[in-house]
Amino acid sequence: MATAAVPAVPTRSVLLGVDVGTGSARAGRLFDEDGKLLGSASSAIQIWKDGDCIDQSSTDIWLAICAAVKAACSLANAAGEEVAGLGFAATCSLVAVDADGSPVTVSLSGDSRRNIIVWMDHRAVKQAEKINSSSPVLQYCGRSLSPEIKPPKFLWVKENLQESWTMAFRWMDLSDWLAYRATGDDTRSLCTTVCKWTYLGHAHMQQVDEKDSRNMEACGWDDDFWEEIGLGDLIDGHPAKIEIPIRVTQLVRVNDEKCGPSKKHMIPVSNSTTDDILNLPGVGCCMVVSTLRLGFHGGF
Repeated sequence: MATAAVPAVPTRSVLLGVDVGTGSARAGRLFDEDGKLLGSASSAIQIWKDGDCIDQSSTDIWLAICAAVKAACSLANAAGEEVAGLGFAATCSLVAVDADGSPVTVSLSGDSRRNIIVWMDHRAVKQAEKINSSSPVLQYCGRSLSPEIKPPKFLWVKENLQESWTMAFRWMDLSDWLAYRATGDDTRSLCTTVCKWTYLGHAHMQQVDEKDSRNMEACGWDDDFWEEIGLGDLIDGHPAKIEIPIRVTQLVRVNDEKCGPSKKHMIPVSNSTTDDILNLPGVGCCMVVSTLRLGFHGGF
């Protein structure tokens, strides 16, 4: 009986960075373990502007990332099994998907491709003014919310696109959505939820169990705040929309028994998702995927 071939051990490890800006996926930055740049590429992404409404497409962004990553891997002559880590950084745009992960439109045009409200969108000025007249939560976010922050945008969608509001099963920051799209794990980063969603990070950190931060569910959400501004249904009966485990860092590992238990808080992902972005078989068994934490509270 023939025996299965033993996968070759990679001769080097490379790290892959993906940076999604407003106009392009500046993706495919490949570095060796000493920080030397091996290859990079970028791909333009589409944007729609209708007055104060500015939309993008998560499908278009993912395709742009895949194109840039493949180009960078080719330039660096990097094989899939050599890629040991993948990091995402992105704008703080808002992504809407349904229970199957398919796009949910956020556009008055009804175009299903347009499922991202871009960070600089100002459609929710009136909603921001309404929210800013209430709630002690505001003391933790500069005492007022910009229309670029998530709650005003949620309220705009609920008031103007009721069908989309009902269909949306997950609302995610773009950087968190990229990690979710690559891995299937929808854990959100603490930084994005604090900076843009009014999550009370200090409450989270006061209670976090250092041994297993997944024990933290939603201690940082102020339910009264969401009820007061007319968005109580975000936390009532629809936990996947925003009320999910939140972690200070977001690390996941490709599912492979050879990896062993050395990495704590790793979430198994399938080879098919990593093949999707790299278009290469045999992705390394210990690929780590992470989202970059923001270094500022932009938009307040």
